[in-house]
Amino acid sequence: MKKIILILSFILILTGCSAVRIDTKSIDNILNVILTKNNKLFNQVGQGYKYYLPSGVTYIGSDDLNDILYCNGTYYYLYIDAIDYYYKKGNTYEEKDNVYYSKLISSEDGFKYDGYLEIVKQGELYYLTFFYNYAKIEAIVSKDDLNDTVLHSSYILSTIKYNYNIVDLMLKDDYFINKTGKFNNYNSSDSSEKFELEKY
Repeated sequence: MKKIILILSFILILTGCSAVRIDTKSIDNILNVILTKNNKLFNQVGQGYKYYLPSGVTYIGSDDLNDILYCNGTYYYLYIDAIDYYYKKGNTYEEKDNVYYSKLISSEDGFKYDGYLEIVKQGELYYLTFFYNYAKIEAIVSKDDLNDTVLHSSYILSTIKYNYNIVDLMLKDDYFINKTGKFNNYNSSDSSEKFELEKY
């Protein structure tokens, strides 16, 4: 028995395995721990992106660059902003005092991974909008599920990796064209005009 314990201890030392305990009672702590990790795991692949889906969160389906996820009675709506990623558009969010939680998330390497987390209380439920790494998760959750939702969303958003070549190809091949014309996320337009995707 001592030999087995000794061998297992030696294997753990060689592989460098370590357990990280996260205090999930504090939203600030969840963000600080998860978003600062350089996690390269992934188990979901979309069109031009991939990400890690934590244990307990289930992939339901997708609509182009939007994924629907589910965990413990809560639906997570994941929106991938390939246009912002492609043009490296920065975040313009400003923190608010009149909501349950509002935090601007900045990274040390500039605006590339900037984002924000905003939680608005609506009756007994909480509406979460979490933007990070050119993607956004929205969910409506109970108070009991709020911190777990922030934890899962942090893992998902922090692990999103884009394939620039595929995103570039999608934009050049008019991937974002629908029956009414090209969609432009930034320029407002009269309904009689076609929407044009323009370089900045």
